[in-house]
Amino acid sequence: QVQLVESGGGLVQAGGSLKLSCAASGRTFSSYNMGWFRQAPGKEREFLAAISWSGGITYYADSVKGRFTISRDNAKNTVYLQMNSLKPEDTAVYYCATRTGDPTYDRRDKSAYGYWGQGTQVTVSS
Repeated sequence: QVQLVESGGGLVQAGGSLKLSCAASGRTFSSYNMGWFRQAPGKEREFLAAISWSGGITYYADSVKGRFTISRDNAKNTVYLQMNSLKPEDTAVYYCATRTGDPTYDRRDKSAYGYWGQGTQVTVSS
């Protein structure tokens, strides 16, 4: 059992920055690879970034490379997503999730993740 709570969302102007946090409780946080996704109304949930349990390996969707940075602090049971140069098309609900480790699914597939937070809203105005 793992519980995840996202925070840090809000309203920003295009070109601005936000840092999202995902606080975990329950089963040992450091045992999990983690991912960030987002979902806009009427659209599919989109993979953004993933990080290994140790934080030593990261992976990004092409659309956010150079703008978003994923990191984690296992001592604080928290994973972060630093978002820079935000665009109106970044507007969405942002979710963090734990990887299941099921080899059937690629890390970019939402089915590869077992526990999800409730999300935090990010709105970018033009």
